[in-house]
Order: sequence, then structure tokens, then C-alpha cells
Amino acid sequence: MGRSRRTIPEELLLLALDPTTGTTAQPQSLDLGLAGAQLVELALAGRIAPDGDRIAVVMPRPTGDPTLDSALELLRRRGSPVRAVHWIGGPRLGLRQTYLSHLERCGMVHAVAGQMCGVLPTTRYQATDTAISREIRARLDSAIRTGVPPDPRTAALAALAHAVGLGKHLYPGNEGRSSRSRLRDLIRHDPMGGLVAHAVMDVQNGVAAQPRRERATASASVSVSGAASVPAHAAATAGGVPMQPRRTGAMARVAAR
Repeated sequence: MGRSRRTIPEELLLLALDPTTGTTAQPQSLDLGLAGAQLVELALAGRIAPDGDRIAVVMPRPTGDPTLDSALELLRRRGSPVRAVHWIGGPRLGLRQTYLSHLERCGMVHAVAGQMCGVLPTTRYQATDTAISREIRARLDSAIRTGVPPDPRTAALAALAHAVGLGKHLYPGNEGRSSRSRLRDLIRHDPMGGLVAHAVMDVQNGVAAQPRRERATASASVSVSGAASVPAHAAATAGGVPMQPRRTGAMARVAAR
């Protein structure tokens, strides 16, 4: 993969960067979005592909982008397709800072040191070439305004922007309501972007990581032979003491945040 083209994680971060404050909008959900954006970029590069609600490595050859290749190698080591919600919900410590530092090295942003309350050191990031951010925004605006199906990169970017909650940042107020709605609708134009965007929203909403069919089966099985169905809240007790559902793996880490 050549480095002449900006990656979707980079573009998502530039969209989230507030030109006035130098901070990123929706910082917590943005971290999830960046992890998801890596998956979309790897899919566009032909390295991974969706397999139902899972992600499968189809070509382990490096892309030439160190950050993407690190994610690709982690996926390869899994040995089998991994559920998108598990991957996105896993720990991604420092991912946002990694991309901010990369954008700074590329000259797209510059760091501005400061202090909070006159004591705590802070760093803000200002775009050095606002034309790049305007071009990214113009692609979204065009897709929203014209209704013409966008290219896969723009469709995936729109899906992720909606998933992490950037709609109100990009199209604020009542006047932006219709644009936010159309931004959400763009999620259907790219299968991988849609899969990843829904996984990002599922992690944020704390949705259980088991497939929908399994959840429906488990719900239907809460019954007693020869008697009426037992209410779910009653079935979730033992000796009158409520039993908390067990969380394992990535979703346990998400729930602990």
C-alpha cells in the first residue's frame, strides 16, 4: 500500500479534530472507531474480509503501513476469524495518540503545548493544512447532498463517523438534523463499513457479544417443562439472589471501563 493516500483512520481523526480547541470530539468512542477504521482499511487493501459477523485474514502480506500491519499481525495470530465486536472492544491503548503523532510527522497537524489550570501539561493539535480537512468533509457533504452512492472509502468513513457520534460535531443543531439522518443512512453503502460501524455501536451500547440467533435461542429456552414459561428475571436468580451474567474476554474489558 502506498502512503500517497490517506488511510481511513487518519481521515476519521482529522474529521474529529476541532479546529478551534485543538481537541478531538467524542474521544472515547473515537478510540473504538479508529480500531474499526483499521479493519475497513485492511479490507480495502485486500488483507481481510467479512465472514458473517467475523473478520477473516485472507492475505497476511504486510501493507507497508506499520500501524495497520501491527493490527493485521494480531488478527493473523488469532488463527481463526474473530468477531468484529470482540476485536473493536479489545484494549487499544494509545491508538489515538499513535495516529496523532503520525499526522504530526506527516505535517498534517502540529502540536501546541499548554497547561490546564496553570499546572497540568496538555497538548492540543492544530491542522496545518485545512484544505485536507475541507476535502474530506466535502466528500461527506456531497454524498449527503446528492444522494448518489459514494465510493467505498467515503461510505465507510461516513458509517464510522456516525457510529462514533461525530454527526452532531459535523452537522450541529436543528438545522443539521436532516444531514445527520442522511449520514446515518450512508452506512448501507459499504458492507465492511456497515459491519464495523454496527460493531462499534454494539460495544458502546454494551450489547452482549454472542450472535443474535444465540441470544434469541437462550431467551426462548427460559421455560419449565410442563409449566408456563418462567420470567427471565426469575430464571436469573438462585435461592432468591440475583445472578449476574458472566462476561468474558473482550466484552469484560469493555464493561469494566
